[in-house]
Amino acid sequence: MARPVWTGTLSFGLVSVPVQLYGATRGHSLRFHQLQRGTSDRIRNRRVNECTGEEVPADDIVKGLDVGEEYVVVEPEELDDIAPGRSRSLEISGFVDLDEIEPVYFDRTYYLGPKGEENEKVYGLLRDALAQSHRAGIATFVLRGREHLVAVTAEEDILALHTLHWADEVRSPREEVGPVPERVRGGPSKNKELRTAVQLVEAMSTAWDPREYHDTYQESVRSLVEAKSRGESVPKAAEPAESTNVIDLMDALRASVDSARQGPGRGGSGRRGSGRSGRSGGGAEGGKQSGGKQGGGKAKSRTAGGSSGRGLDGLSKEELYERATEAGVRGRSSMNRGQLIEALGGTGSKSA
Repeated sequence: MARPVWTGTLSFGLVSVPVQLYGATRGHSLRFHQLQRGTSDRIRNRRVNECTGEEVPADDIVKGLDVGEEYVVVEPEELDDIAPGRSRSLEISGFVDLDEIEPVYFDRTYYLGPKGEENEKVYGLLRDALAQSHRAGIATFVLRGREHLVAVTAEEDILALHTLHWADEVRSPREEVGPVPERVRGGPSKNKELRTAVQLVEAMSTAWDPREYHDTYQESVRSLVEAKSRGESVPKAAEPAESTNVIDLMDALRASVDSARQGPGRGGSGRRGSGRSGRSGGGAEGGKQSGGKQGGGKAKSRTAGGSSGRGLDGLSKEELYERATEAGVRGRSSMNRGQLIEALGGTGSKSA
């Protein structure tokens, strides 16, 4: 069992419970040492007096704040005396809807555990109340010489404490990023590119399972170190993808939808319903998403049934593509207008 990083009392209203705080995450980055080039000699950082050049023991180092003409020295004990929460209390001042806390405010997560079996009932009561109300308790407390704004939440069977950024620490996106495109008016029903982009998002939808994701960069670094230790070289990684040309945007979106619906590693087999594309399905399900205004059943009777294909010559390439999507025509993203008509059962062979 890990050692707690903080011990104190969590209170809400007139109810209080002794708790202990534990780190919820740990890093897995490789730790490189600094060496002098051409040698195996380690480089050490030392605290030295900039006037004398002599190393200073840790006990002789104090905190000083530059106020202009001089430094004001503050001892650790003085900080403890004036720090709010010096009695080691974590007092919840109110409860907010968890969805109201924007993701940008979350910083770091800790676990809160009850201190002693005799405190488990009160601890469990707060945990269950937060879970059922979908709310977070907001509080402030001091940890490692800093006051933190925190949110206490219920995470499965345990209480979690999330440190939050203060309001003045969060930058304005407009000031940092600058101008961004305006939202598409009318939504997917009025914009074909947006409709196709929504289809792509749906086709690529999947259940959240963090175990499926790995730090491939760290794995590559380990492979590089192992290869160099054997005197071998490793191939360079692929270059990043180039920006999509606006002219080719629709074709790129359609091809992406097709690929996602087919599932990973299935190529052009046309099979549907894998874990990632199950929500999209194929054929009829795809028709619901892309051809709602056409009427799924009616469209299928004119295309997928292999009938004469009357009326296809009068449709635009975009409309033909929607029909092909409903019919589950494979390879449609790379077809021109004539090929789409032919695939849909028509006799025309006009090019796009």
